[in-house]
Amino acid sequence: MESSDVELDLQRSVQAVLRELSAQAPALQSNRGMWRWSLHKKVERDPGKSPMLVRILLRELEKAESEDARHIIIPLLHTLMYVLTKATGITEELHRRTYAFCTRLLTLPAPYCTIALDCAIRLKTETAVPGTLYQRLVIAEQNLTSELYPYRESALLLEIEAASGQQTPEACMRHVVSHALQAALGEACHAGALQRKLLASSRPALEGYFHAVVTAVEQMAREPSPSREGHRERLEEIYCSLLGPAVAARGRCGGDSLQDEPLSVPLPSPRITFHLWTDEEQLWKELVLFLRPQTQLRLSADLEALDLQGLLPDWELARASMLSTDSGIERDLPLGADELLAPGSPEAERAGLQRKGGIKKRVWPADIVMPGSWDGPPGLHRRTGRPSGDGELLPGVSRLHTARVLVLGDDRMLGRLARAYRNLRKRETQRFCLTPRLSLQLYYIPLLAPETSAASRRSELGELAAFLGRADPWYEGIVNSLWATIHKLAEMPLSLDTSQTVDPFILDAITYYVRMGTQPVYFQIYTVKIFSGDLSQDPAEDIFLTELKVKIQDSKFPKDSFSPRRRGMAEGPGAELSICYQKALLSHRTREVTVSLRATGLVLKTLPASDTEVSGPTLCTPTAAPDTDHMCLKVSVTEIVKTSNLAGRSFSVVTNTFRTANIQIQSQDRRLLTLLLDKDSCRTYKDVVRFEVAPCPEPCSRTQKSKVLGLSSHQQEMERNKAKVKPLLIPINTFSGIVQ
Repeated sequence: MESSDVELDLQRSVQAVLRELSAQAPALQSNRGMWRWSLHKKVERDPGKSPMLVRILLRELEKAESEDARHIIIPLLHTLMYVLTKATGITEELHRRTYAFCTRLLTLPAPYCTIALDCAIRLKTETAVPGTLYQRLVIAEQNLTSELYPYRESALLLEIEAASGQQTPEACMRHVVSHALQAALGEACHAGALQRKLLASSRPALEGYFHAVVTAVEQMAREPSPSREGHRERLEEIYCSLLGPAVAARGRCGGDSLQDEPLSVPLPSPRITFHLWTDEEQLWKELVLFLRPQTQLRLSADLEALDLQGLLPDWELARASMLSTDSGIERDLPLGADELLAPGSPEAERAGLQRKGGIKKRVWPADIVMPGSWDGPPGLHRRTGRPSGDGELLPGVSRLHTARVLVLGDDRMLGRLARAYRNLRKRETQRFCLTPRLSLQLYYIPLLAPETSAASRRSELGELAAFLGRADPWYEGIVNSLWATIHKLAEMPLSLDTSQTVDPFILDAITYYVRMGTQPVYFQIYTVKIFSGDLSQDPAEDIFLTELKVKIQDSKFPKDSFSPRRRGMAEGPGAELSICYQKALLSHRTREVTVSLRATGLVLKTLPASDTEVSGPTLCTPTAAPDTDHMCLKVSVTEIVKTSNLAGRSFSVVTNTFRTANIQIQSQDRRLLTLLLDKDSCRTYKDVVRFEVAPCPEPCSRTQKSKVLGLSSHQQEMERNKAKVKPLLIPINTFSGIVQ
């Protein structure tokens, strides 16, 4: 195929992706996500097309920038970065053009500037040291040993066996070596001879080549002013030592025309493991097992000082004790343990009667906070550009591990995930075990059971996925379209023909989401305190993420129980309810409103119901304060209105809707209530007479609790006012966060 034909074919594929984003082609909706996948497959099968595709994508991005078509910038930028990560023949000029484009996006509002900054940081290194992005990604995802790049990643809760045969450590090391040499040397690399040499190498020799390449790439990438020519010279030495001077020289001179074209170097799929949800502690257990193999030998050395014994068995029952032989009196200290005082001096006399502190307190940094409240102002959505797994939360302890938890299911599964996430955060405030060394990233793919895949059922159980699709169009096209594809694949007959090569579309789509979905959308978790009609029972506490539904039971509780019936209360359908809630005002003051009405049910929803409610100030009522947007509950009450006329008494049904952050509801006429949390029948509470709903607070760590100790009452009050209760937000990763 001629160059013009290749460019025309790639241009048509890119235009198909753009038409899908513009939502102006209904015929393309059935293949959503397939166009992006087929575009990447074209350059994967023929790596020589990569530079041409980069030029086309850059041209479309610059056109979108000039026309202010912002809705296609982030999807095209993600597509471009994915191509640059996998390709080997990209020139320095294309790298610099892409870097310059990203720097121009820094003047745009979030999330454009956030994603552009992350891309620019990575491109700056890739321009000087080609192959760095590919190498670091493979080392982290495949858990390859490297002292210069010790980061590790693991994807949990899903297992695909399509490409497992190609992901042995030896194959991954061959891919890293081959990709690094082809990216640095370009046409001078004899790709065929290199591949044959690596396949014939033994495991020790292959490890030697791998470590030599990784060392050369990482050392050059860490230099203050990395040089592309210097990097090329270093890898040329490795290339000559690997193939020998004669073969290397023949490759540079183009002696073998059959091997001039670059060979495809696949990017191995990440290791993804599947776990059925069995108990609420499973998330904690899987994260501990992810950390334990790499750190088990040195847990007692570096983690004990940080009180991280949570990785040991039965940690809740264990208590580390030390036998002290110190009397606590300074004059009993051995010589040299402290500054010696002159005998008979007043200081020596006072020292003989003073006690040293019997308890040595651990010094924790004053600014330790749990993850989720690091970056950005409070709000329903916040975007961060921090690379996952990087940085230090505590001095000397690097967060080298990234756990990517991928959840498949509907809103009910997300409710269980929220409970597990809250329990994990509570456990971390007690032991602080995983937080200093583990970055937790949450991903969500909606998946309904086949019998519940009707449109109405999908809209009922997939509200959070629909919200993410409205907020991020690229998420809608790539992720929300997977549930139909998964069902189609499950209904297809099993093929026993193993001779044909099958491209795993679902695995590739999930891999693309896990790698490129770096911008979280934060959702408020709400806590509900439930009071039963039986006064002998303590109030129960639970949380919900998307919805709380209230139904009226036919049964009543005894008259001498929780709530007496008021005089003059008329019988009728539904129950008499007392509702007390707070209005959020622009003045930041709270105003309580109390109403009594007869209702047949209530629904409390946490998510906006339409596109006009997705962003910022329109998320709440016009009188709501902007910084409380993320704590707005939409309460829909089905009220019974009684009317009397000449024909007699009649009842009509009216649905009233209001927004609030806190609400208390109590039954007034001995009618019992039933609560259903997150549409999950397994989380149903019956015989309820009163319940209270409020934003779930961020678990308070012991360091924050101990800050006020030792201060005066006035100082303690000032510290409490300064440390306001922060809401607990759960992050779900998308491609762009919420696009305003």
